[in-house]
Amino acid sequence: MTTALPARLKLIAVLVAAIGINVATGLIGVAPAAHAQAKESVRPELAKPLQAAQDAIRAQKFKEALNRLQAVDAIGGKTPFETYMVDRTRGAAAMGAGENELAGRSFESALNSGRMNAGDQAKVVQALISLYYRAQDYPKAIVWMQRAIKDGTADNETRALLVQSYYLSGDLPRAQKELQNDMAAADRAGRAPTESQLQLMANLASKSNDKAAYVATMERLVANYPTKAYWADLLSRVQGKPGFADRLVLDLDRLKLALGQLSTTADYMEMSQLALQAGFPAEGKKIVELGFSKGVLGTGAEAARHKRLQDLANKNAAEDLKAMAANEAEAQKDKDGTALVNLGYDLVTAGQTDKGIALMQAGITRGGLKRPDDARLHLGLAYLQAGKKAEAIKAFKTVQGTDGAADLARYWIILTNRPMA
Repeated sequence: MTTALPARLKLIAVLVAAIGINVATGLIGVAPAAHAQAKESVRPELAKPLQAAQDAIRAQKFKEALNRLQAVDAIGGKTPFETYMVDRTRGAAAMGAGENELAGRSFESALNSGRMNAGDQAKVVQALISLYYRAQDYPKAIVWMQRAIKDGTADNETRALLVQSYYLSGDLPRAQKELQNDMAAADRAGRAPTESQLQLMANLASKSNDKAAYVATMERLVANYPTKAYWADLLSRVQGKPGFADRLVLDLDRLKLALGQLSTTADYMEMSQLALQAGFPAEGKKIVELGFSKGVLGTGAEAARHKRLQDLANKNAAEDLKAMAANEAEAQKDKDGTALVNLGYDLVTAGQTDKGIALMQAGITRGGLKRPDDARLHLGLAYLQAGKKAEAIKAFKTVQGTDGAADLARYWIILTNRPMA
């Protein structure tokens, strides 16, 4: 992050505007109450070359301005005020010429003179921040950013540059602490952290190998600035979390499908096979058909294998549809609600959402479920398929545990509240 050239030139113009010289009178115009005396004199022999240097700065002829100041340097016996004016002018010229070290020395000397009012001090401090940051002298940039914060003149950009400076100087713990403070302030104000803040926080978490903090930050990114890249990064880490249950791979694939993250032949083959194995043949059939419609299945060296899977999915789906009435009668006899929940979700995937949801609710109410969180997760998905977002979110919020189901439910809530564009 570097200060753009137009912004830098604008800052230089502001710095020079308050120090114009009236050569005829030899007086320097300064802002009111800059110091004890409203105006101080500059000798005519010094005022003339100083005025020429300032004119060159306004014309963006910064090297010429520095050359003009050589005539000023040759004049001896300068008063403290004359020295201050020369330092300030030289700082602006050197900044424009890209001579950061000279600009820094000159501005610091002008600040230390005690002759600036608060407004001019803020401008010069901002100039020092800009030039030291551009020069990648982060320790010095940090000093002046802290000065701006202490003086109460720091804006959001200064705060962002402070965090970035700590990061670039290798002080990761301090960068993380400052960034956490800024993000907490945004939360208290009821606004989301900026995308760049969240990106940097994720980077800091990655560098410190804090996996939990990284995932938490990625969740905030997809919640506030959803992109396929952020979602892909987040979902790639879910399955690798300790304790993630293999039975939830199909549920992870369902989320990937909704996000457009399934793309390869292997993706579609795996998901359709998992759906068939889980007892949801209508869903398996839909995935196969989608793979064929996208040209992902049905082509290449394994086209025959894809066709066999399609035939199997069609056969199972047809048989399942015929057996649903009998399956419901059997499920109603069970003491626990597992069969009702599974049959209900099977009906939902076959397009019978209202009846399927009613059976799922009955099964959850009956209880005795081996995996109640899976049931509530699937109920949320059923509501989504029925277009009932509020009910879906309510169901997702009841999913608990540490095996991955709660993570998937939370991600469905995020996606429901902030769909991909």
